[in-house]
Parts: sequence; C-alpha cells; structure tokens
Amino acid sequence: MEIELLPLPGKARGELTQIISACRRSAGAVPQDPCFAKIARSKASDVAIMNIQQRFNIWRVSFLLSGVVLLGCATAEAQKKGKYACDEPQPENLCNAANTCGSASSACTIDIRRGANSANVKPGIPNAKNNQLFCIKAGTAVVWMSSNKNNGFMVSFGTDSPFDPDDPIMGGGKRQVTTKAVTPGCYKYDAGAFRSGTVKGMSGGSKPELIILP
Repeated sequence: MEIELLPLPGKARGELTQIISACRRSAGAVPQDPCFAKIARSKASDVAIMNIQQRFNIWRVSFLLSGVVLLGCATAEAQKKGKYACDEPQPENLCNAANTCGSASSACTIDIRRGANSANVKPGIPNAKNNQLFCIKAGTAVVWMSSNKNNGFMVSFGTDSPFDPDDPIMGGGKRQVTTKAVTPGCYKYDAGAFRSGTVKGMSGGSKPELIILP
C-alpha cells in the first residue's frame, strides 16, 4: 500500500517520511498500528491536519462568497427589472377595480401629505398605500388636495401632463385643485409637500406613477 503525503513544509515532510520508512523496515511493506500511533503523535501530522483545515476553510469561504455574489446579482436584477411600472411592456394590464380611482360619475380624490423624507401621495381607493401605483379612466375628474390643513403641495408631470389643465398642480390644505384626466398612458410624476407659507421643511421628491386608461 502506498501512502500519499499531502503537500507539507520540507522539515515536517522529512519527519513523516522517516517515521514511515522506519515502520516499513521493522514491520514489512505496510506500517502496523504502532507505527500509525507514532505518525499521529508526530508534529508532521499536526501540520497535515492544519493544511486540511486551511483547505476546508478556504473552500467554505469561497462557497459563501459565491453565494453572496449570486444573491446580490439576483436581487439587483430583480430591482432593476421591477423598479417602475411604466417601464413594463403593457403597464395598463396592472390596472384593476381595486386600484382604479374614481369613475365617469365620481371624482378621484388624491391626498398629498408631507412625510418625514418625502411627499406621500395617496389615491382615494380602499386600503390605499402611500405613493402606490393607481389608475384613472380618461374623462374622470381628479381632485388634488391635502388632508393636512397646514400643508402645501406641488405635482408636476413635466411637459407631458395627461391632465387638463396641463400646468403644474399647486395647492394645499386650504386650496384643492381640480383637473380632468384626458390622455391615456403611464406617467411618472414629481410630488413635493411643504408647510404652508415656507419653503423650509419641504419634503422632497417622491417619484410615484399613475396610469390613465382609455
């Protein structure tokens, strides 16, 4: 039986080789149990065990790092893919009865409040969440307001507003603004809220989305 030695430093390898050779001379070609006991007690065996442990630790760390990298890539890709509904091929398919605000006979009311770090836009639908995607059918009247009487707000769709009038929407707790949804499509918009009468304390930009249905 051949005994294969792991890669060891020169001194430790020499010590282990001498023990094995002495065992073979005294007990034939195959080392006996007492010889294995000597090998186990030798410093060379400690070095071999350390080498094995080091190799295992390196393999384990490499495996964990690979897992972290793969998870990070998958998460980044998912976030990149699902960041904006308006980037989807057919965002109108995300609309349903539960997230459609208003109708031809009743106005859609949108409440804009000042949050800790951003403006919070909440449509008048059951169980609405701040800055969620919501849908409005073309022809629906839309009332922009704030339930906080001390808030002012501004909403802008840039040069591509789907509402009439198409100016930036500026109002507050004491001033509602009524518009009409006219142009179907998916739109990102900027919303800001602030304490009435001051620019200080402005809650900066959230970037919500809404969809105007035909």
